[in-house]
Amino acid sequence: MLSHFKDWAIPGPKPYRFGIDLNAVPTGESLDALSGHFKIYQRKNGHRYSTDDLLVAWYGTTWCGSAKRVLELGSGIGSVGMISAWRLQGAQFVAIEAQEESVALQRKSLELNGLNGRYDLRQGDFRDPSVLRFDEQFDLVLGSPPYFPLGTGGLAEDPQKLGCRFEVRGDVRDYIRVASQHLAPGGVCALVFPMERASGKISNGDSRDKHQEARVLEGARVNGMTVIRQRPVRLKEDAEPLLSLYALMNSRDLPEKYRDQTWVEPDLIIRCKDGSVHPEYATLKMAIGFPPF
Repeated sequence: MLSHFKDWAIPGPKPYRFGIDLNAVPTGESLDALSGHFKIYQRKNGHRYSTDDLLVAWYGTTWCGSAKRVLELGSGIGSVGMISAWRLQGAQFVAIEAQEESVALQRKSLELNGLNGRYDLRQGDFRDPSVLRFDEQFDLVLGSPPYFPLGTGGLAEDPQKLGCRFEVRGDVRDYIRVASQHLAPGGVCALVFPMERASGKISNGDSRDKHQEARVLEGARVNGMTVIRQRPVRLKEDAEPLLSLYALMNSRDLPEKYRDQTWVEPDLIIRCKDGSVHPEYATLKMAIGFPPF
């Protein structure tokens, strides 16, 4: 097993199942690097993990670093949760995903990375009350919701991609609602969501343009939550912020004077003007077990 990759010392546990043939990957799939020595199964032409997943895993585990129980809503192929599990080594996870194909890939990755004993992976729609018991509580809830309302763009032909990009099963406000119901006292919900305008018919039937960020704030207000931190993300130094990271808490867990306050952090920059990795993002990646380049 490699100890270094391009002079970067690979950190963290070495979890591969004894005797596994890492080259015996099914046709149409790839086995790719994740945090440290962790690896993840992905479809070559399906949904694949992205910068957004790295960001929300980093943000959630940074601002809720003592989490013992973690819930991932709409977990997809499991990248957000597994990055978080690499960082929160003592935590137990519940991951909920509706798509059978994504669940199957996630199960293989969990086994490969030695995470089965720390995970409860459930197939289903997290909006269904039967998927989560009403009394289940978590210190940290993670979500990378689909970004686009149905009717706002060309639909992906692949069903797995469709469900990850478009709001086939609810929207960001559903993530916030379920998070608010299942956060333990003092718990944190971390989300990543776009900041740009979404045009066309949105999921509640409103046909007017609606700023994406407004949907997060609406979801927080309606469900009695406060956005305690927010960090806009620029994909390039000279571009406008495209995404934003949000940390939310149930307002009842905060002193009254803080229930309407949000600390907006300086923009996080992914790449410099010359295309190189921004120094802060390079150190961020290393904090979650990724090489800095």
